[in-house]
Amino acid sequence: MDYYTDSGRKIVLASICYFLERLMFTRLFSYGICLAFGFFLSDHQAWANWQPKHPVEFIVPAGVGGGADQMARMIQSIIVKHKLLPTSMVVVNESGESGAEALLHLQRSSGDPYKLIITLSNLFTTPYSTGIPFNWSEMTPVSMMALDEFVLWVNAADPIRNVADYVAAVRAAKPGEFTMGGTGKKQEDQIITVALAKIIGAPITYVPLGGGGDVAQNLTDGHVRSTVNNPIEAVAQWRAGKLRPLCVFDASGIPHVQNIVGKKAWVDIPTCGSQGLPLNYKMLRAVFLPGDVSADQLQYYTTLLQTVRATPEWKAMIAEAAYDTELLTGNILIQWLKSEDRRHYRLMREAGFLAR
Repeated sequence: MDYYTDSGRKIVLASICYFLERLMFTRLFSYGICLAFGFFLSDHQAWANWQPKHPVEFIVPAGVGGGADQMARMIQSIIVKHKLLPTSMVVVNESGESGAEALLHLQRSSGDPYKLIITLSNLFTTPYSTGIPFNWSEMTPVSMMALDEFVLWVNAADPIRNVADYVAAVRAAKPGEFTMGGTGKKQEDQIITVALAKIIGAPITYVPLGGGGDVAQNLTDGHVRSTVNNPIEAVAQWRAGKLRPLCVFDASGIPHVQNIVGKKAWVDIPTCGSQGLPLNYKMLRAVFLPGDVSADQLQYYTTLLQTVRATPEWKAMIAEAAYDTELLTGNILIQWLKSEDRRHYRLMREAGFLAR
């Protein structure tokens, strides 16, 4: 990174301040340290390493309007607003074959530091369900940005008002009658649907749709009976009084206390487990580079994303969209990915979704 550029200094200084904040230093002390480092960085060319010199492509392996797409575009907007890149960033949606096209694109781009991808849990599910010759270890993990929650939603006009009503409605429905809309086939939404039907002991017909925005719209229009959309994908319809959240698939619940609808906040949504549906699942939101990039290139983007996370815009989005803000990088992230890979293989096998 060229720390002599304004963008380079902003990235480093924001990262320093971010880590000081994480260590719970006082604001005055952190400010003084940041000023001191700012003076140092402005006069020392020895810090200069790698930085991008032409446009960076940010690939989304899903459709427009979904959680991954919205996060990618938020990251892009923060980078543009704060001038964190010396060049431009372009968001590109490649949703074909449940994200397989995007993953293979990164595979073919080995060594190219001008391509990034924001991954969902289809990082694991797509290779297992399609049989494509790809494994996440062929890419370079940069940073886990967050974990996304799953919420069970129904139309606000539906007489279903809570989980007990939902279970009763599923059990009372004729075979094939009760529907769950979701993104793609044999992916996260359908995995949850299969597991949910097993717990309830009655069939739920899964309806594959486009991205999360399309799923929310289909529920709003009454084309499906329920969904398990991420919070960011349905928050606008909840706020507009079109959708009703029943429970969240997280044993700890959603801790965000900011009011979203009147006096209702994400924290007010009960856990599914506490309502008799012991099922927990979160979706990965992480950024990867292609394989075989240099250590300097990896460090540049790691620092860039840490800077993005430190901005007020990012923090506002986290509260609005109810993300779990866990941050993982380096070897800790790699070990987490290995564990999740094993878990998703088991889930896919139990659901009968493994490619033959």
